[in-house]
Amino acid sequence: MTCTLILMRHAKSSWDNPDLADHDRPLNTRGIASAVAMGDWLRAQGHHPDAAVSSSSARTGQTFVKLGFDIPITFTRALYHAGPEMMMEVLQEQTAPTVLMLGHNPGSADFADRLVTRAPPHPRFADYPTCATAVIRFEAAGWNDIGWRAGQPIDFAIPRELM
Repeated sequence: MTCTLILMRHAKSSWDNPDLADHDRPLNTRGIASAVAMGDWLRAQGHHPDAAVSSSSARTGQTFVKLGFDIPITFTRALYHAGPEMMMEVLQEQTAPTVLMLGHNPGSADFADRLVTRAPPHPRFADYPTCATAVIRFEAAGWNDIGWRAGQPIDFAIPRELM
């Protein structure tokens, strides 16, 4: 069996309201367009998640909505600015074969780097800009059976290249 992770950093958020807590910041106009473009790209590449798990922040929730997938989603505070270990813990609780995970940096970049056997040949993989998305496949019976450096990078894209 294979397990496929679609790991996405939230789209570009707005800093227009300095009174908003970081957790509550929404997407800006560019972020909305980026999330729509990334959803279109995922569908065009044949990457269809079965379920999603996301940070509980406003910007990750809005990113998910703009992707346009009609799938079950779980929002969890555990992914809000989570590091790789917490992200792995949340991922290993999943049951769907293809999971979309929405998070933040630097956790998403670190998590992606630690998951793959080798980094994809993309100059932006290491810094994982907003709405960057990696598709990583694991040969495993379930998410509990995956480990560090075990994932095969299948795809990687950033919105700037799609718009």
